Amino acid sequence: MAKQEEDSSGGADAPQFSVDRSSPVPLYFQLSQQLESAIEKGRLAPGSLLGNEIELAGRLGLSRPTVRQAIQSLVDKGLLVRRRGVGTQVVHSQVKRPLELSSLYDDLEAAGQRPATRVLLNTTEPATAEVAAALGIAEGTEVVLIERLRLAHGEPMAHLSNRLPAGLLELDSAELEETGLYRLMRAAGITLHSARQAVGARAATVDEGKQLGEPEGAPLLTMERTTFDDTGRAVEFGSHTYRASRYAFEFQLLVRP
Repeated sequence: MAKQEEDSSGGADAPQFSVDRSSPVPLYFQLSQQLESAIEKGRLAPGSLLGNEIELAGRLGLSRPTVRQAIQSLVDKGLLVRRRGVGTQVVHSQVKRPLELSSLYDDLEAAGQRPATRVLLNTTEPATAEVAAALGIAEGTEVVLIERLRLAHGEPMAHLSNRLPAGLLELDSAELEETGLYRLMRAAGITLHSARQAVGARAATVDEGKQLGEPEGAPLLTMERTTFDDTGRAVEFGSHTYRASRYAFEFQLLVRP
């Protein structure tokens, strides 16, 4: 098996990449997968420089078109960016969120993404029919509305809109910008037990694009979730949009016996 290992950035601690020329897997795909894995695992941190295509091709013993194709696939995913006069630079890793009852803040923090929050709204409003049905209350009942922009490494990741029953807990905007909603709920003695969730996708509107740093029509992931406490009471209804270029949901599928 013809296998070649090289250091992509020249440093002693830099990740090592290898290509197997006897494998039926295209060389560009082998390289792109290894680069993506290094980014996701933090071995290539945001801001790391990979050098230009000629330098990479020479170090890895690959053709320039092969390296260009590998890099372009990660540029398309938003993991790398080409900067004139600088070279190819790591931007960030895509967050892959497991479908479990966890908050985006906790998932970003666990992935080393340095989460930050901007509170856009913290107010009350009458419950619409949809919100009332989700929370099990009468339509028109006052609910707390919280809208936030969640960022990672200073870049927008998601727009979060949450509605909670009035009187459930006091939510201070300053606290919401310091930590996640679920942490504040747990600190208030609310035991989160289960949730009903739907995941979808749609194109970004002009306003959503400006808010999330995406062009109009860019793909967005959507998620609606109703969360219940250990008594079966609905305690939160969330309606969120995520940048598909930066975010993915992961599923574990089991075969029925």
